[in-house]
Amino acid sequence: MNQHGTENLQPLLTGFQIGTCHLKNRLIMAPLTRRRADAGNIPVDIMAEYYAQRSSASLIITEGAQISPQGVGFLNTPGIHSNEQIKGWKKITNAVHEKNGLIFLQLWHVGRVSHSSLQPDNKLPVAPSAINPGGEIGTPQGKKPTETPHALSIKEISDIIEDYRKAALNAKEAGFDGVEIHAANSYLIDQFLHDSSNIRTDQYGGSFTNRGSFLFEVLEAVISIWGNKRVGIRLAPSGTRYGMNDADPIGLFDFVINKLNDYDLAYLHLIEPLLPLDDYPHYLREVTKHYRKIYNGTLIACGKFTKEKGNEYVREQWADLIAFGRLFIANPDLPERFEHNLVLNQPDKDTFYTGGEKGYIDYPFYKES
Repeated sequence: MNQHGTENLQPLLTGFQIGTCHLKNRLIMAPLTRRRADAGNIPVDIMAEYYAQRSSASLIITEGAQISPQGVGFLNTPGIHSNEQIKGWKKITNAVHEKNGLIFLQLWHVGRVSHSSLQPDNKLPVAPSAINPGGEIGTPQGKKPTETPHALSIKEISDIIEDYRKAALNAKEAGFDGVEIHAANSYLIDQFLHDSSNIRTDQYGGSFTNRGSFLFEVLEAVISIWGNKRVGIRLAPSGTRYGMNDADPIGLFDFVINKLNDYDLAYLHLIEPLLPLDDYPHYLREVTKHYRKIYNGTLIACGKFTKEKGNEYVREQWADLIAFGRLFIANPDLPERFEHNLVLNQPDKDTFYTGGEKGYIDYPFYKES
């Protein structure tokens, strides 16, 4: 018999401990870019309401917050590098904590997935190597083709690592419970990992060890502020967006994730393949199951999970926690809906990135509907 008085409690609804944080269930709110920030990439008041509404999640991982003006790649996304941004985030963390929620900030640098019109002084975006990722980027003047980025010098790499450390410190000042390092989805850390985007011949290129150096130096900088138990990291071992590819992706991520065992982090957050499996000829098709055998710590699985699939993954111990994205967008009371088998609101894709309250803070709780 469990605390809810039933022997059939869903695995997703049981408690769990990550680091020094007790989680009330196994449902994580995944980081979701929503583009509601104001001029200056400052979080706005409706963002506080949005996150507080979803404090039924055991842990909220925020949308990515740029660690510096150079880290910007998308319009109206928040940063964590100015005093005004810190003040904006404080309203959000206070609102979530008032609802007894926990919230981690995702630290973000997009690298080459940007455009000079979004960069300070209209400089080129930066990357490990001067390789155009291909595709288009939204700019103040509409969509434009991506550009060939500036290849970072050793000194510039060191400066970015320091930006991560400062952003981690700012996140602590803003009242977060911890931070997640965004090392997935074709952004800067991911670009250092893959040999399609990193052809350097110095200590940051070539071998798995060298290509992983940037990630681990960033990780150590962030841990110096937060300690390992309040730091998570997000990886996408099957990610192929914006020209990401590798000659040996399984070997690469086996190396990286095995080395992460040395850090005893709050969690490792893994994104399952999001495209049809036939599009992954030499990539992992069941990411979390594979890395459960390699990683010794807490695993969060993410990627088109349903209630049934999430419960199966936790029950079979393939993952400890499940991150839900679109379901949390549309259902601020998602754990309650799962518990009582209630009908789910459907997300309105047309309002994911449009700004304003519609499709953001107006999804009804079940009791309201």
